[in-house]
Amino acid sequence: MPAGHVRRLASPGLVRRGGERVPCGGDRHGAAWSEPRRGLAVRRARALRTRVEPSGRSRGRALRGPDLTTAVAVAVRSADSLLLVVPPEPGAGARVPPDTVVAGLPLLRRIVLAGMRAGFSRVLVQSDPVGIGRLLGGTAATALSNDDVGPAPDSRRRIVILSANVVPQPSWLRALRESEIEAERLYADTSLTAVIDTADPAAVLAVAARCRGAGELVEGLRARFDWTDLKPDDAGRFPLAAPSDRRPAEAWLLRSLIKQREGFMSRHFERKISLALTRRLAVTRVTPNAMTLVSLAIGLLGAPFFLSSSPAYQLAGALLFLTHSILDGCDGELARLKFMESPHGAILDFWGDNLVHVAVFACMAVGLSFVHAMAWPLALGALTIVATLGAAARASRQIMRDTPVGGDASWTARLAEAFASRDFIYLVVVLSAFGKAHWFLILASVGTPIFFLLLLWIGARQRA
Repeated sequence: MPAGHVRRLASPGLVRRGGERVPCGGDRHGAAWSEPRRGLAVRRARALRTRVEPSGRSRGRALRGPDLTTAVAVAVRSADSLLLVVPPEPGAGARVPPDTVVAGLPLLRRIVLAGMRAGFSRVLVQSDPVGIGRLLGGTAATALSNDDVGPAPDSRRRIVILSANVVPQPSWLRALRESEIEAERLYADTSLTAVIDTADPAAVLAVAARCRGAGELVEGLRARFDWTDLKPDDAGRFPLAAPSDRRPAEAWLLRSLIKQREGFMSRHFERKISLALTRRLAVTRVTPNAMTLVSLAIGLLGAPFFLSSSPAYQLAGALLFLTHSILDGCDGELARLKFMESPHGAILDFWGDNLVHVAVFACMAVGLSFVHAMAWPLALGALTIVATLGAAARASRQIMRDTPVGGDASWTARLAEAFASRDFIYLVVVLSAFGKAHWFLILASVGTPIFFLLLLWIGARQRA
């Protein structure tokens, strides 16, 4: 490529003769230095996960250097990240006010909390600070001010630009924050979501301060930087064109709450009920921990019914057990929907669920012992309880993180995943209708120790 067409060096990945690094220039387009050992430079740049940029990709003024023959565009991920929330383009969501409540949270607050959950070190909102102060209370977000557009230290920063009418998923924002992109190049999609890695973030914020909407901002940045189309991801965000789009957005958010580690009945029956309840609870002051305690109380209330051999009592206990399982889904859904997750809440939920299982197995064992006037059912109950607690302790971290087995998992891992399903509750309901709930204890006294041994075996193989 002719030397006159070289545009910039995006990284200090080039070296001088003898291995000395070439420093970066203060100009945003870089600077040119003599580099006679071009083959070594390109090889080292490729070792830094770079690619050679053809001359047709370059726009703007070119740098002149007698010995530079290759423009190296380096894919980078900035450690410092900023989410910039800007007003929507007129006619494309401008009618949606920032205080529109979506699933229990004002829209702007939901966007900010999603950005914080995605790991952004800073969130800025381009709006009147007086009007949005109450929406941002308790968060680390601030309104864009003149202090943000002034001179800043020379440090590279990832900036993600999001229109204020878009409901995002934290996982989608995290992917934008962590993706490897070329420095000093703007990536923008059709919904005006944009990403850029720049050593001059104040310049980007200065353009934002002068613009009235996302479209004007993206056009202003395209005039300043090279740009590339960003592949849209409709699964990670839901744009609101009018306040009437609020309910479809809530339905979209609720569908995203379905966990990966769920059985067939749990996914297609229990979740339909729990999500409907969560949608109504989201606009109340009910907390996830309160729902956990309600679910725990109902499960413990149902356990004593299994002391009886009567079908009516057993069925009542089984239905309370099922109700506990349904409500047990509401606490996690509510926490994820309103960004109220906490380690203490996850521990309370997980061990509260297992406490109910232990209580049910214990009452089944005592009831079966009464029926047969023998002690062997108590031994089965003790074995089942010990295996249940052991398996819970062994798998607690993976289950609380909702980590499914991969596509290349072994048959033992898949079998352990199947054992972890809570669809067994429906078998308890069917057996209880005939007064045979105690039969489930016999099955559990075999299956639960097998599950525990499988977890131990899988753990030992992973350590090896």
